Amino acid sequence: MISYERRVNYYETDKMGITHHSNYIRFMEEARMDYLQKIGCPMTLIESKGLTSPVVSLSCEYKHPTTYSDSLAILVTVKKYTGARLCLGYKIINRDTGELAARAESTHCFIDSGKKPVSVKRLIPELDTALRRELEEAAKQGSD
Repeated sequence: MISYERRVNYYETDKMGITHHSNYIRFMEEARMDYLQKIGCPMTLIESKGLTSPVVSLSCEYKHPTTYSDSLAILVTVKKYTGARLCLGYKIINRDTGELAARAESTHCFIDSGKKPVSVKRLIPELDTALRRELEEAAKQGSD
């Protein structure tokens, strides 16, 4: 599990003074990019091999609202990895209160420039190794 930290910006709040729900998806994307960087396989590496990793499904369950200037920790873990699909789990924690703000998942596939699914193991073995290691670690920790 890797943690990405950020603060809620004023422009990310709505008229009610809470973080607009759509921003949690942005937070997840920021955390995913940070996660890939931290495991040694940044998106620039993936793209340099001619691959992309689009979102194929997404879910987010909002638990407690956050507001301007709240400090967030977004914990990212590999939930499932097949070599062609990757499911990441996210826990968004309000560091100021300790409350779970949201729990989410995103599923991604890996495709080439022709939009055809590809095997990460064959094309980016270092990414495959890193993701399998992360999946194993998540299983040991019993992460949900």
